[in-house]
Amino acid sequence: MPVKRPANPLALALLGLLLEQPAHPHAMAAALRERGLDQVFKVTTGSLYDTVRVLARDGWIEAADTEQVGGRPARTVYRHTPQGREYFTQWLDELIREPFQEYPRFLSAVSYLGALGRRRAAEALRERAAALHDRLDEGERAHRRALEEHRAPRLFVIEAEYAQEMIRAELAWVRRVAGEIEDGTLEWPEAPTGA
Repeated sequence: MPVKRPANPLALALLGLLLEQPAHPHAMAAALRERGLDQVFKVTTGSLYDTVRVLARDGWIEAADTEQVGGRPARTVYRHTPQGREYFTQWLDELIREPFQEYPRFLSAVSYLGALGRRRAAEALRERAAALHDRLDEGERAHRRALEEHRAPRLFVIEAEYAQEMIRAELAWVRRVAGEIEDGTLEWPEAPTGA
């Protein structure tokens, strides 16, 4: 019988963290933030606890222990089930091997770039380039922090390298197209009369 896979991509991050060691949800959230994975996965307290609940319900993970510090409430520590670990590695293998068509909002919007007109399109692209540059700087700082301060093995934060490369590629493309609009080398049809 096929395994029901979690709908929330955050499940991948949580299952990945549990490969390293058992953890309670609060520790998982802290590790995601320390590694900058909160930039890759949408992490809210509600989504994190809901995802842990679903993973436990569906047999991917199980309670391993409880932990209590001082007067705080006890926290449940989770680990992979043997079957859950196998499901996880099968899922990862498939995700890495098979390219999947994603539908990013930017790609949809850039399809109609011409509707903005030359000046506004170039301005929008330049503004996006500035935001991408800032995101690139933030990502590089977070990646360095994970490697140097938190001593995370490179393999555990390699997705940050991939994310940075994707941002670099997008930034280069956005800057190039903005320049082509500004210098007139990108052919721009005349607006129809009455538009």
